[in-house]
Amino acid sequence: MKNKELRILLSAPRGFCAGVERAIEIVEKSIQKYGAPVYVRHEIVHNKFVVDDLKSKGAIFVEELEEIKDKTRPVIFSAHGVPKKIPLDAKNYNMTYVDATCPLVSKVHREAENLHKAGYHLVLIGHENHPEVIGTMGQLPKGCIDLIQNEDEAKKYNSKNKKIAYVTQTTLSVDDTKDIIQILKDKFPDIREPLKDDICYATTNRQLAVKNIAKKCDLFFVIGSRNSSNSVRLVEVAKKSGCSNSQLIHSQSKIPYDLIEKSNTIGISSGASAPEILVNNFINKLKNRFNISIDEIEIIKEDVVFKIPKKLN
Repeated sequence: MKNKELRILLSAPRGFCAGVERAIEIVEKSIQKYGAPVYVRHEIVHNKFVVDDLKSKGAIFVEELEEIKDKTRPVIFSAHGVPKKIPLDAKNYNMTYVDATCPLVSKVHREAENLHKAGYHLVLIGHENHPEVIGTMGQLPKGCIDLIQNEDEAKKYNSKNKKIAYVTQTTLSVDDTKDIIQILKDKFPDIREPLKDDICYATTNRQLAVKNIAKKCDLFFVIGSRNSSNSVRLVEVAKKSGCSNSQLIHSQSKIPYDLIEKSNTIGISSGASAPEILVNNFINKLKNRFNISIDEIEIIKEDVVFKIPKKLN
């Protein structure tokens, strides 16, 4: 018996961004062109559903090139980007490789390189051990780029270098990053900024959309994987924007029906690597138990598309 009325505020934009769509298409087109198996270094995007789907089509995921048994097969680099030495290693192995690095991450790589060539010491604002951070730091020689993860580290940071510049990971919280940047600017008034904000359009839009509805919600759910930086940031943004009960729904999550029972309005968004089918599946499970009404609240239309490499056309 469904008697509980439940209002869902569906955050938009949500889900796949242009970089993720491009990366998935690169894997699918590579399988079409080269046949299976095609190797992928690191999860192409941080989502179990996507990775499992591509595995079923003939992709084999590895963490390092050394793990690839048959080096005559092509390898794809994930959307997060790779250190400079990885394409060189692939060349040394005589491997065919396709780079699925998101163009907005590649932009940060080029920026870091150009600033380094211009004599700047680099600071990267980001999360340690995230593949994007490993990739960006790996564009420069060791010791030429320092990682700052939070405000405390920014306050403690010291550098003897006269010329300092910063770049950021593309999937950070816009607000948290602003605070870290302000601390660095106060300490180093001449610090060089990126020409254009490094946090990508999709991260920014998804966070603004969540901010817009969070305070109207009793509960907020973000569909995404635990290792997805942008999904985890969306949960934080919902909490900070007025919905203290916000949580990530990942592949192993149990839906907290007891909490939903006590709620009148819930918010739903999804990370940039989460396919819309996962949002639909989640809503369908709620439909089985509740009388739901859905309002999609869209703050901006996205029409960004990134081309795939010519060799796959």
